[in-house]
Amino acid sequence: MINCTMMNKKVSGLLGTVFFSFSGIGLLATTAIAAETAVKPDIKMNTKMDAKTDPRKETALAKAALEMMQASFKTRGQASVDRLQQDETQALCSQYQDNPPKAVRARIEAINQKLLKYPADGKLLGDWKEGEKIAQSGVGKQFSDNPETPAGGNCYACHQLTKTELSYGNIGPSLYNFGKVRGYSEAILKYTYGKISNSEAFSACSNMPRFGHGGILTEQQLKHVTALLMDPESPVNK
Repeated sequence: MINCTMMNKKVSGLLGTVFFSFSGIGLLATTAIAAETAVKPDIKMNTKMDAKTDPRKETALAKAALEMMQASFKTRGQASVDRLQQDETQALCSQYQDNPPKAVRARIEAINQKLLKYPADGKLLGDWKEGEKIAQSGVGKQFSDNPETPAGGNCYACHQLTKTELSYGNIGPSLYNFGKVRGYSEAILKYTYGKISNSEAFSACSNMPRFGHGGILTEQQLKHVTALLMDPESPVNK
C-alpha cells in the first residue's frame, strides 16, 4: 500500500536501529544497523547527525545497512530491489534526515523542477470519477501486488479530500475544496499536476511520493487525480 505511513520508519531490533526514509518510491537507509551491536550489546548508537558524530562511523554503518538490505530483499510482485538505489534527491534527504539547510533545499527543488514532465498533448485534466477510484485504491508497489495490476494513489491515507469519505489520514493537509479555494487558473492547474507528479520540485524532502517521477502512476492516472482536485464538478470542490 502506498501511503504516508510508508514514508519514514524507524525499526529497532537485535541488530540495532535503522532509520528508513521513503522519498517518492525509493527505500533508503540513512543511518544504519550496526551489525556490531549484535555481538557488542554495550555499544550505544547515535542515529542523529551532529557535531559529536564520527562521520567515518556513520558512513561505515550506512554502508553495512545497505549491504544487508541488498542481500535480504528480493524482487517479488511489484516490489523490486531497484528501490534500494538512491537518486541524488533521496541521497540528500537521507543525509540531512529530511531536514536539509536552505541552500540544499533549494538545490533539491531545482533538480526536480528540471525532471518535471508534462503531457505532450498539453492536456492536464482527466476524469475526476477515475481520479476518485485512484485516490481510494491502496494497491501498488507491494510484493503481494500483481505487476500487471495498475497501482493506486491511496490519497486518503494522508489527506481529506471529500466530505463523504470519513476515513482519511492527516499526515498531509486537507485537500477539500482544493480548486475552489485556489481557483481554476492554468497556473494552478499546472502546479497541481506537477505537485502530484513530483512533489520534490515544490517541497524538498516531502513525505509525498513522487507519483509520476517514481513510476507509481501513469500519465493518464495523473490527469485523473488532477481532475479530482481541479474539476469544479468533483466532490472535492463541492
